[in-house]
Amino acid sequence: MHYPIVPVKIEQIQADNDAFIQSVNEQITLGTFEATDPLLEQLVAGLGDLRGLVRLRFAETLGEIGEAATPFLVDALATHPNVTVRRAAAKTLTIIADPTAVPNLLHAFLTDEDTVVRGSSAGALARTGEAAVPSLLSILASTDQPEDIKGHAAWALAFIGSDAADYLYKALNDASLDVRCAVIGALGHVAQEQSDQKSCNLLVSALTDPESIIRTEAAAALGQVNYPPAVPQLILATQDADLDVRKAAINSLGKIGDRTALKPLQARLNDPQEVIKVLTKLAIAQIERQSQAKDDW
Repeated sequence: MHYPIVPVKIEQIQADNDAFIQSVNEQITLGTFEATDPLLEQLVAGLGDLRGLVRLRFAETLGEIGEAATPFLVDALATHPNVTVRRAAAKTLTIIADPTAVPNLLHAFLTDEDTVVRGSSAGALARTGEAAVPSLLSILASTDQPEDIKGHAAWALAFIGSDAADYLYKALNDASLDVRCAVIGALGHVAQEQSDQKSCNLLVSALTDPESIIRTEAAAALGQVNYPPAVPQLILATQDADLDVRKAAINSLGKIGDRTALKPLQARLNDPQEVIKVLTKLAIAQIERQSQAKDDW
């Protein structure tokens, strides 16, 4: 069997990294570790190790050290020429979730040339929580940001969920359609997380929004939340002028499983749109299966 020849220099670097991370972890376990600048710089440098599992050990160790490592990580995220280090720095900041890192994460999210760094920075913003919300809403409101950036921002906002509730309530009437659409999706997560009555009521109200995309998002979110009081409004939404709204409402009625929706849904079996007929049959079958399961108990 032939094994690849590893240059001695790389072997030595890896051996040094192994010894160093083991020593640091032993010090942390014994409570003797002191977070000096040289040690933190060396730990961040270890994020460039060619071995994924070793990079993970360095990231986890920095995560355990916590906010003392933040300045070194944000510096690496902003300036390090090695993309592997920048990626790992963003992922490590996700572990630490230090609010002071938000400006640096935002800059990397919007400007780094590497898609993994941008995505990992978005993940760290999401993990940071409430402190990142104003920046995410600003991105969504911007007319200059591309759709992929706005998509990541909307995902991060939804991930933050209930921690962003106060911001979401205020942004529901924002002038930006992108903001309002993302807020509706995030409110669905809030309602799921904590059975929030206010969020559910706002989603129901959004079923009559002038914008069809808002009505669609609201109808879909109510199905994910499984909010039975919304059934009458969702039944009305099955007659919406917009096809996507009708589809979302039918799907959500199927998920909620309320038998009062059966008769109105049967009327949709005559819809001229074939996709509506197919979705209606599926929704009726879902409701009947759920009803049968309850009867069996």
